[in-house]
Amino acid sequence: MADVLEERLPIDVRMGASYADEYAVEIVTTQNNAEYRRLLNPYPVRQFSINYTQLRSTLWSQVLALYHRAFGLYAGFRVKCADDFSTNGNTGAPTAFDHAMQLISTGVYQLQKLYGLGAASLGIGYPYRTLYKPVSGTVRVGVNGAEIATSPVANWTVNTTTGRVTFAANKTANVSGAISKAASAVIPCAGHSFLVGESVHIAGVLSMIEINGLRGNITAITPGVDITVSINSTTFSTWTSGGVLNTRPQTGELVYAGCEFDLPCRFNSRIDVAHVGAEVREAGTIDIIELVVP
Repeated sequence: MADVLEERLPIDVRMGASYADEYAVEIVTTQNNAEYRRLLNPYPVRQFSINYTQLRSTLWSQVLALYHRAFGLYAGFRVKCADDFSTNGNTGAPTAFDHAMQLISTGVYQLQKLYGLGAASLGIGYPYRTLYKPVSGTVRVGVNGAEIATSPVANWTVNTTTGRVTFAANKTANVSGAISKAASAVIPCAGHSFLVGESVHIAGVLSMIEINGLRGNITAITPGVDITVSINSTTFSTWTSGGVLNTRPQTGELVYAGCEFDLPCRFNSRIDVAHVGAEVREAGTIDIIELVVP
């Protein structure tokens, strides 16, 4: 795989720029005009055709300089699509529950965005775009209906060059006493090392079964004694025994995320520069294509 420059293509393009998504489909037509179609993968691939009209010095310092740093068609760079740069719709403020993430390995997930939502999908599911280039500071993560913050505890980190979210090492503890019935449940867990700002998944309770499978953010602690979580247990059954707490996502939990993102792309044509004035230059149509696997 070629190198990718972690810089964004200048976005001051002339009106009339265009883009389109295309899918890799093999089509074979028989002698009687029947078609046999095979979808090679579920990924849309975006192509842009853009134009620049700028002062000569600006064109050289921005667009042409990037073209040379990328060695023409060789290396990639980041592109922001003005119509599709967020997981919340296309341009909305990201939320922690925009799209499910793909599990890569224990505690590691890949950002992605589904397309075509709003009606039923084919049996093969919705097409999706793997998001390799999230914008720093915009990623939000949610697990089982609870948003997982990164402050005051770094519950997860994101690599903005790969789009992979890694959860902090798992902490676990057993429930050691009666879980309270309260607007914010208090859970005894002797010897725990949990911190305010972490979240815990609860399982294995044998009596207050309504709490099993829930996740709550820790809002207060008594070190080594108990924790208070954002779970309303007022109407739950009475606890009698059992229970285990874990901080990392557990099997069956829904892990979501949202973000703003750039697309990894490369130049797909040379740049022809035309003189339109003493100090004004026009770069004709520049073709840019998305790198599905940068």
